[in-house]
Amino acid sequence: MSNWRLVRLDFSRTPVHFGEVGIGIEETSERVRSDTLFSALINTYVRLFGVEDVTEFLELFPIENKSLDKQERLPPVQISSTFIYTYEKDQTKDLYRYYLPRPANFPPGYPEYDLEFFKSYKKLKYLPLDIWRRWYQESGFSTDNKNSDRTELIAQTKTKETKGALAEAGVFNYSKTYSIATYPKVSIDRRTAATNFYHTGFTQFNCEQNDKGKEKRSGLYFLLYFPQENPKLEHRLNATLNLLGEDGLGGERSSGAGRFEVEYWGDLPPDWEKIVNFQNAQHHCLLSLFWRKSLEDNFLDNSSYELIERGGWIGSPFSGRQLRRKKIHMFAEGSVFNSQPSGQLALVTPDGFNKHKIYRSGISLSIPINVKPESSE
Repeated sequence: MSNWRLVRLDFSRTPVHFGEVGIGIEETSERVRSDTLFSALINTYVRLFGVEDVTEFLELFPIENKSLDKQERLPPVQISSTFIYTYEKDQTKDLYRYYLPRPANFPPGYPEYDLEFFKSYKKLKYLPLDIWRRWYQESGFSTDNKNSDRTELIAQTKTKETKGALAEAGVFNYSKTYSIATYPKVSIDRRTAATNFYHTGFTQFNCEQNDKGKEKRSGLYFLLYFPQENPKLEHRLNATLNLLGEDGLGGERSSGAGRFEVEYWGDLPPDWEKIVNFQNAQHHCLLSLFWRKSLEDNFLDNSSYELIERGGWIGSPFSGRQLRRKKIHMFAEGSVFNSQPSGQLALVTPDGFNKHKIYRSGISLSIPINVKPESSE
């Protein structure tokens, strides 16, 4: 039995609001990052199993400023960020398509100094699983025939229309899996009854069905990895996620946003098994955010990465007031390193808050890849 789990969340026709640091409330993302998902699970976990249990659970993770022997222990679970999946059903087949972040490095076979199609390539922030695997674990980027990846990307750059392996796999369809709309809202001050008019952005995932049995929808998925089998913890996390689905994920929950059903929690499909068990890899690609108090010497040598700032408000039921967590910078999904990253929980407790410690998860989850060798020039 594999220690990996795939989880799919079905939001159906429920809108969501996923805010980001530095983005106003009128803006929304289409997915939730691993630190936000971890925080939402912990806040729900404590409601189900109590303060003592959640404290013991958190103490099992590598935490900033812990003694070295405890710090280097494997975490009980590693959680990826959420990414989009699509589902299509007709009378003959069920088709799931999973999107992964495009690694920061070029894939093997990618031509140097070829700008003819780079405009289209750089727009590909997410790749469907089969193309991701071909580019970064199998034959690589193709350039040597009229049906090659290079040819198809050039056509996409020039005409916005292509017919080939990339188009068939859904490479250019990511932005079509969801829509974003902004709605007016009014807040009323409880003491003065003064009103404030503002706009809030909501993301809506695709959800279509007709009377002929054809269905088409999208949602979010994420991966779990248990370094050691732990059926009790897995059962608890499953129960926690189901309760979180009733409450909602993200912001604007009082308006009914963010509610979902756990459509699937189970073993990896065969295609995913091939990806996580890939051998002879030279690099690792992040599927989560990653943070560590200090990095080993030379860890970042020959790495490609993006740093993002993470902050936001604490969601503790014991705070009694709104407080901002301390901001930190983290490595983003798609960052590529020469060795497997090992993250920690960061202490982000606001100054003056003494009820309990506030953590942000930098526990990393990565998968093996091969990338284009560095130029010798």
